[in-house]
Amino acid sequence: MQAPTTPVSDAEPIERFLSLLARSLQEHTFVKLTLGRYRGAQPDLTGVTVRRLTLRGDACLSFLYRHTTRDVTTNLPLAQGLSAVGEALREGFGHAHLLTGSQDIQLALSKKGRHLLRCGKAVNAPAEEPGHDREKHRFLALSRPFLVELGVTDAQHQLIPAMSRKWKQINKFVEILDRALASVATALPGPVRVVDFGCGKAYLTFAVHDYLSNVLGREAQVIGVELRDDLVTFCNRAAQRLGLAGLRFEQGDVRTYSPGLVDVMIALHACDTATDHAIYRGIRSAASTIMCSPCCHKQLRPQMHGPPLLQPMLQHGIHLGQEAEMVTDGLRALLLEAQGYETQVFEFVSLEHTSKNKMILAVKRGTATRRDELLRQIRDIKAFYGIREHCLETLLEETPAATGCG
Repeated sequence: MQAPTTPVSDAEPIERFLSLLARSLQEHTFVKLTLGRYRGAQPDLTGVTVRRLTLRGDACLSFLYRHTTRDVTTNLPLAQGLSAVGEALREGFGHAHLLTGSQDIQLALSKKGRHLLRCGKAVNAPAEEPGHDREKHRFLALSRPFLVELGVTDAQHQLIPAMSRKWKQINKFVEILDRALASVATALPGPVRVVDFGCGKAYLTFAVHDYLSNVLGREAQVIGVELRDDLVTFCNRAAQRLGLAGLRFEQGDVRTYSPGLVDVMIALHACDTATDHAIYRGIRSAASTIMCSPCCHKQLRPQMHGPPLLQPMLQHGIHLGQEAEMVTDGLRALLLEAQGYETQVFEFVSLEHTSKNKMILAVKRGTATRRDELLRQIRDIKAFYGIREHCLETLLEETPAATGCG
């Protein structure tokens, strides 16, 4: 865009406007920005709408340029986006309207060619527009101390950019947990007992404890189980520094660890049959809620021999892998339903955040009313694909010591 440059003496209102825009983005109060009254070198350009998005974990500004016969969208990182707004204001747009959660800010070019800045109180301003992968509602606040301790936020409680995907995952997980707990709340009158198998650095373990204790106001007894001693030590020290009663970490293997009675069993990214062992532990511990995000599906793949009609498709490794994943998790869901759980299999978070994006959510509803039918369906699926053994089924039929699952 080419237009006469704004006089130097007129620069202060623009700089103040850009400063207010930058602050609204930093404080997450930004709602929308519109630019109008264009008098530059593009006669068909009528205006620009700017909103905030989060793309692939990075915050950006999305510019929608409205022309007479077409619209053009450009996404820029926040710093470049701010520079683009400043350039637009200096090179052709005579009006800018910034709406934040608390302010209505307008920058207008007068007939004398000078910019005037007006700030007023926003009336019924909507919440900041959600982006492609932003939550409309956060179940945890960035100000929570455990996020600083685990390196998700800095000392000023600002999200560390490299952790934005993890922050998305944490909030989505807590959202799913919240819905599950709401459906079984009457069955959990006392402390909520949670076991998180393979907790790793325990981002989700800390988040679950914080949500139960500080958001729901429930007494929580949360145990993170992890094979690696160094992570167990790290997490226990972090919990002690934060003074988190009811949260502890233990070294253990899902195949041998006995959790006792459990209300919520969690296992994210447990590899191959470790997911089956985790589900089995949840069932045997009378968990009202089981949450798994499976990883790897190696057990069934070499067993599967589909009918000749499917062979031309399954000769490709990627298709065979996808088929093995679908069958493995489909059978897990049916086995859970046969144990009296209402089960859902769905996308946990978007594929752009992680390839391990499937969630198996099971909520206990009582004794299965269709047990015989479900077991018949399992037998038929196994026969169709030539499957000899599914680890979870074997674990439910025999004692762990007598099984060959692993």
